Amino acid sequence: MDPDEFFVQGAEQHAVKTACGGCPVRTQCLVDALENRIDFGVWGGMTERERRRLLRRHPDVSDWGAALTFAARRAAAGGM
Repeated sequence: MDPDEFFVQGAEQHAVKTACGGCPVRTQCLVDALENRIDFGVWGGMTERERRRLLRRHPDVSDWGAALTFAARRAAAGGM
C-alpha cells in the first residue's frame, strides 16, 4: 500500500485497519507507534485515538513489545 493511505481520517481508517490484519510486521509497527508516541495515522492496526486510549489505560507499561506478546499468549490460552 501507499504509505500516505495510512494517514486518513474518519471512516477511511477502518479500511486501512483491515489492511493491517495480514501484515507480518503488524505488532512491531504498533510497538514502534506506542513507544514513540506517534500521534497521527494508523499503525499496527490501531488509529491514533485507539493508541491514546491504550496508553492512558496502561501508563505503567515501559516495554510494549513484551506487553503485547504477553497479551497475545494470554488470549491464545483462552484468557487464563
